[in-house]
Amino acid sequence: MPFPSAKKLLALALLLAPAAALRAQTTPPAPPKTNDTTTPLHLLKPDYPVPYGQAKAEDVRQVLDRVYGYLDAATPAELVDKKTNAPITDRRKFNPDAIIKPGDFRLTSYEWGVTYAGMLRASEVTGDPKYAAYTLSRTKFLAELVPYFQAYQVAHPEAGTPVRSVLQPHALDDAGALCAAMIKAQRAGATADLRPLINRFMDFIMTKEYRLPDGTLARNRPQPNTLWLDDLYMSVPALAQMGKLTGERRYYDEAVKQVSQFAPRMFDDSKGLYRHGWVQDMAEHPEFHWARANGWAILTKVELLDVLPADHPGRPAVLKLLRAHARGLADRQAGSGFWHQLLDRPDSYLETSATAIYCYAIAHAINQGWLDAKVYGPMTLLAWNAVSTKVNDLGQVEGVCVGTGMGFDPAFYYYRPVNVYAAHGYGPVLLAGAEILQLLKQHPYGINDSSVQLLK
Repeated sequence: MPFPSAKKLLALALLLAPAAALRAQTTPPAPPKTNDTTTPLHLLKPDYPVPYGQAKAEDVRQVLDRVYGYLDAATPAELVDKKTNAPITDRRKFNPDAIIKPGDFRLTSYEWGVTYAGMLRASEVTGDPKYAAYTLSRTKFLAELVPYFQAYQVAHPEAGTPVRSVLQPHALDDAGALCAAMIKAQRAGATADLRPLINRFMDFIMTKEYRLPDGTLARNRPQPNTLWLDDLYMSVPALAQMGKLTGERRYYDEAVKQVSQFAPRMFDDSKGLYRHGWVQDMAEHPEFHWARANGWAILTKVELLDVLPADHPGRPAVLKLLRAHARGLADRQAGSGFWHQLLDRPDSYLETSATAIYCYAIAHAINQGWLDAKVYGPMTLLAWNAVSTKVNDLGQVEGVCVGTGMGFDPAFYYYRPVNVYAAHGYGPVLLAGAEILQLLKQHPYGINDSSVQLLK
């Protein structure tokens, strides 16, 4: 092909020149360089991993409603024949095949004691009776099952009836959390007579659970004469509530005694954290600061302070311990708002149930005036924002460590599974959401220089 002549090239250039000029006129100028002189860099939006500064009452209520809706459907209070699944409506004739209709969770577990308490607190704060109705209906159901199964259980003590742990408690896990919740339900106006169950649980705690020679509640696993931090929650709140119910000082005294005798063995003053376990015959003790056990411990202290008389001589020491523990936990909150499975090991995973417990306990302490709202409020709102991301559309709580014994090596804690059917997450989330609603009522917050600040 012959090369175009100079004349043709000139004509083509003349044709294209207006288009090039037009493009030059319409191309927008380059944006100004982003630097300290052109942009208020301190106002740039950070890439937060969870919502920041967005705790609104209506959003909290939606989370609580999702959890309630799921649990109400997933935990039926109905007696059925395990062979036919047919409802048992006639309680006059005993059926040895009778069971509680299977759901996603057990109505008699200690985790469900926490859930019952969470429902009561949610109802108290929101004014919505449906939450309390959940607890009152299911504790009434359990109270009615006791006489139905009692004679059979006595005749067949090894039979795995649905209320065996109620009729024959064998551990603090069987007794404490359910007992505390039932006392709260009784005080909240339960129509069922829960007192026989309460008395049975309390008798186990006071007279039957294994103790060290000084009276400290203990277990003989995984080693002889072992203290489990979990056992503070499995005993003290029930003792404290029994003191409130009966007015008998001895229950308050026993509750304070347990807290005060656990602390020197298990609380590390330098870290502001509890170790999970303590073994009497060891010169050194396992140094694993498991998150949920620390949750049970701080929850125990706020439960005790809620009802402990103002003039009780043990109250100042419990309050001092609460403040020291809250400080230690605050120092280890991750930037995402969660806490780690092992609190002082940030390469362990972030865990939901402990985060929810801390959220509740610290928010409650703020609302009661035991902790400074301006110091601890922002971290508590951040914790709730984190927890709220773990409640899925079905109302299930994700990221919850399953039931956990005591280990003497890190791998045991690092690799505990998480599961939406780990019952430990539901009561804490209900408690946390309810208390955050109360916090928002008492202590409004705002954004100042991009950070959350409580205004009063």
